[in-house]
Amino acid sequence: MAILGWVLIIALFAVGLAGAVYPILPGALAIYLAFFVYGWFFSFDPFGAWFWIIQTLIVVVLFVADYVVGAWGVKKFGGSRASVIGSTIGIIFGPFVIPAFGLILGPFIGAFVGELIAGANPGKALKVSFGSLLGLFTSTVVKLLLQIAMVVLFFIWIGLH
Repeated sequence: MAILGWVLIIALFAVGLAGAVYPILPGALAIYLAFFVYGWFFSFDPFGAWFWIIQTLIVVVLFVADYVVGAWGVKKFGGSRASVIGSTIGIIFGPFVIPAFGLILGPFIGAFVGELIAGANPGKALKVSFGSLLGLFTSTVVKLLLQIAMVVLFFIWIGLH
């Protein structure tokens, strides 16, 4: 059973980290679930209140940062609410519509179309689209770093107990 527990934990960590890059995956929630799998298979004893508080705060920061940083990229380049919505729609559906490049082209095209709908000229819409990519890449790096911190903190925490 211990092997099954560790396989599930590592699989959830892998899915979680992949979720930093591929937004359709559960990301931080998969990592958070891995902590419960550890508790169910082994013990919840290593996890005190501080562990859960810190990990929960990281998850909350991840969710807030994911939206805020992406929207920041669009807004920084003069984008409207329509381009933020378009970029968000693009990041969700892009990977399905354009499998190989949808993760990058989806938010780019979504922001571009959103900005055109808002009445901007194509030059401004293009500038805003690049801002959406900057937001996407920045958000991905932030998510990846915070999710790695969650995993590292988990191993440190169980190693100390």
